[in-house]
Amino acid sequence: MTPKAVLFDCDGVLVDSEPITDRVVIANLARHGLAVSEDDVAELFLGGTLRGIGEAARARGADLPEDWLDGLYAETYRALEAGTPVVDGVPALLDRLDRSGIPYGVGSNGSREKMKITLGQNGLWSRFESAMVSAHDGLPAKPAPDIYLKLAETLGVAPAEAAVVDDSPAGLKAALAAGIPAIGFAERTPADRLGALGVPTARSMGAVAELLGLDP
Repeated sequence: MTPKAVLFDCDGVLVDSEPITDRVVIANLARHGLAVSEDDVAELFLGGTLRGIGEAARARGADLPEDWLDGLYAETYRALEAGTPVVDGVPALLDRLDRSGIPYGVGSNGSREKMKITLGQNGLWSRFESAMVSAHDGLPAKPAPDIYLKLAETLGVAPAEAAVVDDSPAGLKAALAAGIPAIGFAERTPADRLGALGVPTARSMGAVAELLGLDP
């Protein structure tokens, strides 16, 4: 059944920002005495928060100063400002939703400031600005359901009538806890890891459109 609204995650779904953030985190933690691999940081960060990265790093012995998080945000935002590509097929998918009269929004653990940087440079900010929910608004981060519940409310649809597109287990768990059907976006995240949650998976935005039942 075609949903009445589509709720997108941001990082890794709309914009390919996660590899950039991962590189910043790896370099930063190395300066603070903790060597982590790309696999390590992806496991720690995927669908989580930078604050959570800090907690995990300290538990592993990293000597992080009290203002570490503020510094990491600044480093990350500078790197994202230098160039964050849009995920292939996103503008075309949004065009199809527009033609079908299906509203959409974005719900992220990241801040609005970060989304302004990443979505803004790709011409997507204006398409999402009126329907945007962030954990930095004072809501619990995913995997809590609050972000997606608030976004569904903002778009004026019941949770069961919407659909979530997310690339992380945390985000999919948030959707399922909210009672929202979900699609696991598996362009980078292993499809079996997302499919293990009992959701259909898609490796491209074209495949997402098919799962949503959109007209060509």
